[in-house]
Amino acid sequence: MKQEYTILIADRNPHVRAFLKREMENRGYQILLAGSGHEVLKWVFGTERLHLLIIDPDLPDVGRSQILKELQDRIPPLPTIIHSFSIENDILSATSDHIAFVEKGGESIERLKQISVELLKKVRPEVSKTVNGKRSGQGD
Repeated sequence: MKQEYTILIADRNPHVRAFLKREMENRGYQILLAGSGHEVLKWVFGTERLHLLIIDPDLPDVGRSQILKELQDRIPPLPTIIHSFSIENDILSATSDHIAFVEKGGESIERLKQISVELLKKVRPEVSKTVNGKRSGQGD
């Protein structure tokens, strides 16, 4: 039985959101999108089951520190990849075993894919080994 994992992608730029959505859907993930901090919080604290958050915390309606602090209050914690151009002290203080940082850049999508699998495996051990975009049982 194929398991589906839901990823919330949050970025103020609709082109970045669309690109990340396309790339992650090609890996077999279900994708939800958010363009504001309020949308992120609605999804994260809503009834939809989320497995991972990819976020650029530079959102138009919430400060970086505020959104990261609110995300830390979620129980259980949501594995999160901070996908941003820079890392600041407020982000560094938010690091834990379920938060990773990937710097935005031309090749960051491959790193995002790799870190996504690693975080899902760490927090959800039933996520199987991924090789070339295939999960166990799909021809590994």
